[in-house]
Amino acid sequence: MTSNTHAIDISVGLFILLGLGSVMFLTAQTLGSSGFSTGETYTLQARFDHIGDLKTRAPVALAGVTIGRVSQITVDPIDYRATVEIRIDSKYDQLPIDTYASIATAGLLGGKYIELEPGGDEEVLRDQGEIEFTQSAILLENLIGKFMLNAKTESND
Repeated sequence: MTSNTHAIDISVGLFILLGLGSVMFLTAQTLGSSGFSTGETYTLQARFDHIGDLKTRAPVALAGVTIGRVSQITVDPIDYRATVEIRIDSKYDQLPIDTYASIATAGLLGGKYIELEPGGDEEVLRDQGEIEFTQSAILLENLIGKFMLNAKTESND
């Protein structure tokens, strides 16, 4: 084996190690905490007609800042709506009772998260309270289907 071949083998090995290190770093950044402390929290519930691919541990954001996480997702056996339980950092315990919760998408193909928009009421949400005003996830498949149906109808005119 020549020294030139040996140098190439070492370079390839270092390149692979660098790539694996980068993947591990990005994974740790993605799964790590994103500004949400795990200290004192309080729990709220919100009901949605459809949650898309919202998952537990998904962020709950206010003005783009993560202030909580989705802690549980169930289906109400009476009205068959998704009930989402969220845990909010206690620093944000003054959310008005008319706060609006919507399911948003992080980027074009990103995961779902809950975005909160505070209302103007003086009464605030309390621990174990429910957010009454919600907007379900917008499903890309439904939008494409409606677009295709409209395109087909217009071409038949």
